[in-house]
Amino acid sequence: MNLRRQTVLVTAMSIVALAVTVAAQTPVHSDARGVAIDGYDPVAYFAVGEAQRGRADHAVEWNDAIWHFASTENAELFRGDPERYAPQFGGYCAWAAAQGYVAGVDPQAWTVHNGRLYLNFSAGVRRRFVRDLDGNIAAAERNWPGLAAELAVR
Repeated sequence: MNLRRQTVLVTAMSIVALAVTVAAQTPVHSDARGVAIDGYDPVAYFAVGEAQRGRADHAVEWNDAIWHFASTENAELFRGDPERYAPQFGGYCAWAAAQGYVAGVDPQAWTVHNGRLYLNFSAGVRRRFVRDLDGNIAAAERNWPGLAAELAVR
């Protein structure tokens, strides 16, 4: 194998390694203090079917963010299976991800679908997102690896 082909192969392998690293740890949308979802409890969306503020005395660190919970029980549920409760697309707006960009969220604009939590920028954006829920989720899933890679290098 000549030197040029070896260089191309090594470069390609490096890109794949970076993509695997990014996929292993999704960037989480958090505030300046590192708190995810503006301090809302991600388990509450599933357990009580509503957005509830969490408390700092029920906090869990996961994926380079601090997650607040309304109760010790919710914190323990999250600690046991964070991937189940954490919002998709790192807590960034699912509609924006479907459109190919990232945006913050309003924790009151949410949807649980097929056991996954999706957050949106606003109630109006949520209405657009749910009009074609499966199509928008599929588009966001296609776009997310590239968006996550861009966020990881910021």
